Order: sequence, then structure tokens, then C-alpha cells
Amino acid sequence: MTSVSCPPYAPFLGFAGVAAAVSLAIAMVFSTVGAAYGTSKAGIGISGMGTLRPDLIMKSLIPVVMAGIIAVYGLVVSVLIIGALSPDEPYSLFAGFIHLAAGLSCGLTGLAAGHAIGIVGDALWFSCSAILTPRFNTYHSSRAEVIGLYGLIVALILNTRAGEGTCY
Repeated sequence: MTSVSCPPYAPFLGFAGVAAAVSLAIAMVFSTVGAAYGTSKAGIGISGMGTLRPDLIMKSLIPVVMAGIIAVYGLVVSVLIIGALSPDEPYSLFAGFIHLAAGLSCGLTGLAAGHAIGIVGDALWFSCSAILTPRFNTYHSSRAEVIGLYGLIVALILNTRAGEGTCY
């Protein structure tokens, strides 16, 4: 069915949130890139700290775990967007824009959170020679990870509104 509210290109916007060659959402792509960056930078900090304070290695793995959680946020939003797409039902332009916005909100906040976690994790080995302990690292990593959580919450709220668009 083709109408003003359900043009033939409306699913493209949903698939722009669910894009690329392997049908991953923008949320998945950006949040995975953020998680990979955070993991790599935090790994550099852990290896640098391990040479100076080997007793703190296990406590300093928290940024790596938090960066991995950000990728899971993108996966959740991707699955929700893909679950809303069906070839048998009409797909409105409103739903396409909502799914695009949900993918971008979760993905870009995941990218920002991964970058922030990477910075905190990389600064870890600078702090091990000072008075600061991994408690400092845990506090700031959790604050950086909340950015990605806020993006997930916004994406979930947006995704609940996608069904309100009707084709007439």
C-alpha cells in the first residue's frame, strides 16, 4: 500500500537504523566502535599499570567490562528495530524516522561513552604512581558509561512510539 504516510522509501529509513552489509543497526555500529575504542584504550592503561602495580590488574579491568556493556546496548536496540520490520505489514514514514532516531541516539551516545571510558582507562597507569587508586577509575568509568545508558533509554522510549504512525 502506497500513500502519503507510507511511501515506498519509508523502510529505507528504518533500515538506515538497520543498515550496512550485515544488517546491523546504526546503534550497533556506532556503539560497537565506541566499545572497541574504550576496550583498546583501557587495555593500554591496564598493561602500563601492570608493569608498575601488578597487584591492581584485576581491579583495573572494570573499564573493559563497561566498554563491552555499551556494545550490548546497541545490540538491544538493533534487535528491537529489526523486530519491528515486517514485509507483510505496511511501514509508515513516521516509524522509519523514529527507528532512525532510536538507532542514532543509542549509537552516538555509545560512541561517546566508549571514548570517555577509553580516556579514563588510558589515564589509569598515570594514576597508579600517584595517590589515586582504581576506585578513582571505577567512579569515572561508571559516570562515562551512564552516557550510553541514557542513549539506550532514549532509544527505548522512541521505539515504543514507532507504532503510532499509521498508513492511510
